[in-house]
Amino acid sequence: MFGNYYYNESMRKMTVAFGQLFNNIQIKRKDSTGAVVQSIRVPLAYAPKEKFLVRLDQQPDLDEREFAITLPRMSFEISQIAYDPTRKLNRIQKFKQVKAGVDGKVLDYNYMPVPYNISYNLNIFTATAESGLQIVEQILPYFQPDYTVTVNAIPDLNIKRDVPIILNTVNYEDSYSGDFTTRRAVIYTLTFTAKTYLFGPANTQKVIKEVKSDLYTDTDTTTATREEQIIVVPDPTSANADDDFGFTTTIEFFGNGK
Repeated sequence: MFGNYYYNESMRKMTVAFGQLFNNIQIKRKDSTGAVVQSIRVPLAYAPKEKFLVRLDQQPDLDEREFAITLPRMSFEISQIAYDPTRKLNRIQKFKQVKAGVDGKVLDYNYMPVPYNISYNLNIFTATAESGLQIVEQILPYFQPDYTVTVNAIPDLNIKRDVPIILNTVNYEDSYSGDFTTRRAVIYTLTFTAKTYLFGPANTQKVIKEVKSDLYTDTDTTTATREEQIIVVPDPTSANADDDFGFTTTIEFFGNGK
């Protein structure tokens, strides 16, 4: 079972889809008259929250802006991967796709995927409370409490899955402390759960075009006489495995025990 390499990029695709949801968040800054003086697209990166907190602590003084990290900024990361038994599927069912092979038509198939919940943390860092509220308000209304994305799980088999992403909690933290020259960071942490599926390795087999079944008078076929033969072929014979077709059954009797 183990040792046969395969990589469907299931978790990578899910993580990319999650990040793209928040890839175009903006904030606007206004003057005293209410006119917009600056529009900022909030940068997004895959990184742990602690990385940004350490960077802020390393350069806390506003007098040294040349080296300070720019706010606002967002980051996200995977926090947990857990099996979900409530969404378990029938393991013997398959996804199938007929393709052209070296020796004619072949059947690619993959068994039903395994349900997993992937937990994500979305971290929002801003210098002011107003900027944080602008970002959060552009996110929360879309989750009631979930938002569904479509992931192209296995392109070769044309398998696409609708994955609900559930917003679980929203946590708020204001890291301001010290004198007036110390940098302030308002931090929101949003936790999500993506109810996705992980696929195993794909398999290939030849398409079965004919089935023969011989009936004998005894279980020992080396000495028993064959009484009849049943042959089943698709109707039409040119049908592929994913076509709508019937069957033609031919039964031949052998009185002389051939």
